[in-house]
Amino acid sequence: MACNHTIELTTSTRLEQILAAALQARQHEHLLRRRVTCRHLDATHVEIAGRRMVNFATNDYLGLAWHPRVREAAGAAARSHGAGSGASALVSGYTDLHAQAEEEIARWKGTQAAVMLPSGYQANLAAIVAIAKAAESTGRPIRLLMDKLVHASLIDAVALSGCPFRVFPHNGIEKLSRLLAAVDKNGDASRFPAEPPPLDVIITESIYSMDGDAAPVKRLAELSAASSAAWLLDEAHGTGVYGQHGSGYAAEQGVSADVTIVTLSKAMGCSGGAVCGSRALCDAIVNFGRAYVYSTALPPPTVASVLAALAVMRDEPHRQARVRELGVRVRTQLAGLPLDTRITGGDSPIIAVILGDAQQAIGISQRMAEAGYWIPAIRPPTVPPNQSRLRITLSSEHSDTEVDGMIAAMAGAIEGA
Repeated sequence: MACNHTIELTTSTRLEQILAAALQARQHEHLLRRRVTCRHLDATHVEIAGRRMVNFATNDYLGLAWHPRVREAAGAAARSHGAGSGASALVSGYTDLHAQAEEEIARWKGTQAAVMLPSGYQANLAAIVAIAKAAESTGRPIRLLMDKLVHASLIDAVALSGCPFRVFPHNGIEKLSRLLAAVDKNGDASRFPAEPPPLDVIITESIYSMDGDAAPVKRLAELSAASSAAWLLDEAHGTGVYGQHGSGYAAEQGVSADVTIVTLSKAMGCSGGAVCGSRALCDAIVNFGRAYVYSTALPPPTVASVLAALAVMRDEPHRQARVRELGVRVRTQLAGLPLDTRITGGDSPIIAVILGDAQQAIGISQRMAEAGYWIPAIRPPTVPPNQSRLRITLSSEHSDTEVDGMIAAMAGAIEGA
């Protein structure tokens, strides 16, 4: 026993040395991440280390996490259905609330069906792996074509799928067109048998999470249709902000994808994700999507809050209009300041103030916190090297006074850097 303990201790010590060295390297590069304990006070304010701050780092774009109807729905479901679902959806975790919510989400997104998962990350993982496994079971090869700036969950899902893939430049329609036109480019043909031809699956977001810019969804829809490729569209940051009743950026532009991912934890103010599409797609998620099959179903209070959020978005369209108006206004005011920075365009609630240097981004973020505004620095590997930034996110609940104060503080913090 003593000998075994010594071996375990030695192994543990070596592991600790590896971990410590890796963390020290990140710290030296000003890239070390640490969690900060936040107490959320309302839709736009947090308390950190005893100090109240205006929260410009929330994805709660419509303020629904604190909406009375959403909170009351969660509480009522906890009393009627319990705090948790107790099992995966394929065992006993799929309640009447889950069935109702999936029907409502599908109706809202204009699809035949929807499947809810515990997170947007798992929704992306389940969708891509399910498509890959279904294709494998039928002997039909697929090739995945993804935008360079898609979310980490999509990158991980592509890697896990085991399928051949190509990456095209961000919003690089010309490169994507070339990839779709000839599968034998760059040696891809050697990966496939002569028959049947591979199915291409295009993978993009609608509104990109770190820059807040929009994908050319009309061109993507045209390319998909012309090439018979499938199109997976992650609407994590388009949902709620765009489209009738917040149905998404693609809907606002009059197009639809074969697979749409909805994140329920951002503009909807809840938690979880959903895969939306044909009934066959959703049945494939249930059968081949390991992230769905082997996860406990969403808690009933969360599902009830999703249903309430859908109703609020229908009933209170002023929230959507307000946050988009703020998106334009803040960009315009920041762009008018004499600052040597790049401000990402559009009208989304995500505004990147790109500074470049990680240490500078940390310093300016700290100055903003001292001024009473919570905007953490975003650094590699979340963003590309030399593109560290402050990522401002807006809520319809931010007041004009809070927005003006944040812009003034930002100008002072950058000028003093």
